[in-house]
Amino acid sequence: MAKKNSYVANRDQLYSDKLKSEILPFLPSFCDDFFVGISLNTTVLTRYNYGMDLRIFFYYLTGSDGPFSGKAPTDITLSDINQLKSRDIERFLAFLGGYISPITQTYRQDDASGKARKFSAVRALFRYLYNNELIDQNVTLRVAMPKIRDKAIIRLDDEEISEVFDCLSDDATFGDSHQNTYNQNNTKIRDIAIITLLLNTGIRVSECVGLNVSDINFNTRSFLVTRKGGKQAILYFNEEVEKALLDYLAFREQSLKNKGIVDEIEPLFLSTQMKRISVRAVEIVVKKYVSQTNCLKKITPHKLRSTYGTALYRKTHDIYVVAEVLGHNDINTTKKHYAAISEDIIRSASGKVSFGIDSSTENPSDDTDDSDSE
Repeated sequence: MAKKNSYVANRDQLYSDKLKSEILPFLPSFCDDFFVGISLNTTVLTRYNYGMDLRIFFYYLTGSDGPFSGKAPTDITLSDINQLKSRDIERFLAFLGGYISPITQTYRQDDASGKARKFSAVRALFRYLYNNELIDQNVTLRVAMPKIRDKAIIRLDDEEISEVFDCLSDDATFGDSHQNTYNQNNTKIRDIAIITLLLNTGIRVSECVGLNVSDINFNTRSFLVTRKGGKQAILYFNEEVEKALLDYLAFREQSLKNKGIVDEIEPLFLSTQMKRISVRAVEIVVKKYVSQTNCLKKITPHKLRSTYGTALYRKTHDIYVVAEVLGHNDINTTKKHYAAISEDIIRSASGKVSFGIDSSTENPSDDTDDSDSE
């Protein structure tokens, strides 16, 4: 059995502590059993997110417009839950269209995706309570899930990718000479390695920041990645990634020596403070370079993942290969990464059939059956 990645272990402990300190004290006592009950089938991060969403649900129930106005969320009983009707759940979803968050104390407006996520948390709670015979009915089953409209898939095209790498290789990427000097001396080689790795492997940003030096095997050009849910997988990288990583590791070693650090540092990608780089820092790295190109799209690390997923599908034409490499459990998730392929199909069909005065004999039909068989 593979040893649990230290980054993942520390992250799980962090969210476990936050669940106990920031969530459970604000929920009814029966929610404790719910989180214990789902612990075997969910990650700590999922349970924490459920807790955040349930805090808002119980905040609504006890608010001025809720069915239990005047009560504290912690005073809600199973008998109260048993009295709820489907219309109460519908009103909660409507409430999410504009409310003051009890967590951030800021005004929020959830879109369909945000409403669906919170509704999923409420459904999970009601399912647990009903299955364990703690309530008589599961009214959430009578409420339709908010419909989420498909969003346009944003990714970089070949020209935009070239522009990004041109910026990475340019010694004068930024207008400020001081920023160029700082970037050249402190972060550029690391940034090249990060973006090259993301674009050539399609790993998630959380998977990228969680990598340790010991996860990399240059003999086989492979690395061990910890997927969502803690599952580990071995992926492979190409010559471009190999060169970028070797350059970065040499730079990394020298940087540690310059700072007098002789102890072995586990994380692969380090901040300028020689700590594991954060997800937010990688997002800033990507934005920093893309903003220097002519690309008008809002590009994030996840968009680089979509770029890779689409490119891989175009090379293999095998959705199952793409799903395996990207670590998707649901093939429908994978489809989002090559949705633009339909554009290629339509484009390639252009000109295949041509009817006109001068082309009437150029498209003889091989189908001798004139019947409507469709």
